Amino acid sequence: MKQRFTGLIILLAGCFLWSCQPQETFSAKEIALIPQVQKMTLGASSFHFSEGTTLVVQNTEQEGIATLFANLFEKSAGWKPKIVNGGSEGSSQLIFKTDGNLNEEGYTLDIKTDKIEIKASKPAGFFYAIQTLRQLLPAEVESSQKQDKTEWLVPVISISDSPAFKWRGYMLDVSRHFFPKEDVIQMIDFLAIHKINTLHLHLLDDQGWRIEIKKYPKLTAIGGWRVDREDKPWNSRPKQEAGEKATNGGFYTQEDVKEMVAYAQKRYINIVPEIEMPAHVTAALAAYPQYSCTGGPFTVLPGGVWPVTDIYCAGNDSTFLFLQDVLSEVIDLFPSKYIHIGGDEATKTEWDKCPKCQKRIKTEGLKNSGELQSYFIKRIEKFINSKDRVLLGWDEILEGGLPPKATVMSWRGTQGGIDAAKQGHDVVMTPGQPCYFDHYQGAKEEEPLAIGGFNPLNKVYEFDPIPKELDAEAAKHILGAQANLWTEYVPTFKHAQYMTFPRIAAMAEALWSSKEVKNWDDFYRRIQTFTKRYDQMGINYAKSAFKTGGKAEEPAKK
Repeated sequence: MKQRFTGLIILLAGCFLWSCQPQETFSAKEIALIPQVQKMTLGASSFHFSEGTTLVVQNTEQEGIATLFANLFEKSAGWKPKIVNGGSEGSSQLIFKTDGNLNEEGYTLDIKTDKIEIKASKPAGFFYAIQTLRQLLPAEVESSQKQDKTEWLVPVISISDSPAFKWRGYMLDVSRHFFPKEDVIQMIDFLAIHKINTLHLHLLDDQGWRIEIKKYPKLTAIGGWRVDREDKPWNSRPKQEAGEKATNGGFYTQEDVKEMVAYAQKRYINIVPEIEMPAHVTAALAAYPQYSCTGGPFTVLPGGVWPVTDIYCAGNDSTFLFLQDVLSEVIDLFPSKYIHIGGDEATKTEWDKCPKCQKRIKTEGLKNSGELQSYFIKRIEKFINSKDRVLLGWDEILEGGLPPKATVMSWRGTQGGIDAAKQGHDVVMTPGQPCYFDHYQGAKEEEPLAIGGFNPLNKVYEFDPIPKELDAEAAKHILGAQANLWTEYVPTFKHAQYMTFPRIAAMAEALWSSKEVKNWDDFYRRIQTFTKRYDQMGINYAKSAFKTGGKAEEPAKK
């Protein structure tokens, strides 16, 4: 009798504690999910996260995702939900369940008053479900400081969701201005909450080589540094003089790269490396001038250059051996299926004058220097394919004939992507309008100096990666799209954040959400609420995006 009486007391105490937990019913206007989910049914009441909440997982991959979620509470609430692998279901639980019927990145999220159930077929789906759940929590969950007055409630809701496009990308140019490992890692965190799944790193250009290659140490010892001309306009910076020391720059060690890749993988972001060729390589030629047509000498450029004439010699076999060595080390570091080789803006003046290049044209039966570039890219593609990877390049790789298995990144408008898709090649759309985030996002007189152009928030939101010119079969080759942040005019990471946010939220919704659920007015309401998370995360976002109601038009030219 005593044991039964004790059990009754415990049961009544539990019921009393449950009844004392805060309950609240959320309105639809209080929910600000970005990107918008595909299906959502809002119910009454709420689920309360507390120190007694348990996260129930089935395997180590789910445990890793649950740990990232639990860590949010450790900082903002001062306690951390317990994670258990398996066990019986009970109250105040977040339960992970595998459902093989869902697609790779899809998920369902079912929140009741006493438990939450997440279903997905793959780890990525569970991760994106957690990002949605995270966004349903108060914005204070993003804080690194303890929030004593916050009630950790989420609405009773049922969500079914999956992305419209496979490639949801963001490119960061770390060559024109170098951002250290810590900045890249922070950007990965910022991208993850938006369900961005690709980070394209532009690792080298005329102004700097940013990745350690052990076989060629001068690539970073010389190519990673330039003279400091930051006090002068980008396009009018004098070149390095004899005896002048190069002090501006930096690079990632191979250990840095491994750390960034591993960090991104835990957040289901694939890092795509870009190793430019045959142009935009002055930093490489400053270190190893023998791979040019002229033999140099060269210096790393402190600012802009046009046209880009100092390029790799396509008539020299040692050039290809050098590039194969470089790519071998890069491929060993990055598990990415795609290896970006640039291929853009190569002015072939030196090829036209170079005896070795002219001999190559004759020997290979090529018509001109345009076809020589195609030969160059196809030869590199063959090597990349031998490593079981796919060559990705800017749309200039179409010129002279597209490599047989290449994927095209269309930046000069959409025509390159249209042509490639019609030929049966996969495409990532990234036209300058509206995907270039180095362009202005508001009135020029109110914005920091930018390279030009005009890509306000609403134009990014309205972007559709699938051109109307494509039929249904060709449209299947559009993998998705990405935003590009070139950094000629972006010298600091705070500035990079300003140019990226909130526009990346608009891009994320353009790529994740179906046309049926997209709505500009609703997005504009949600993004203004969502910026509370930016505030908690310490993101330096552009408040100017909201000065014109987010719907800016380019001013008429006088």
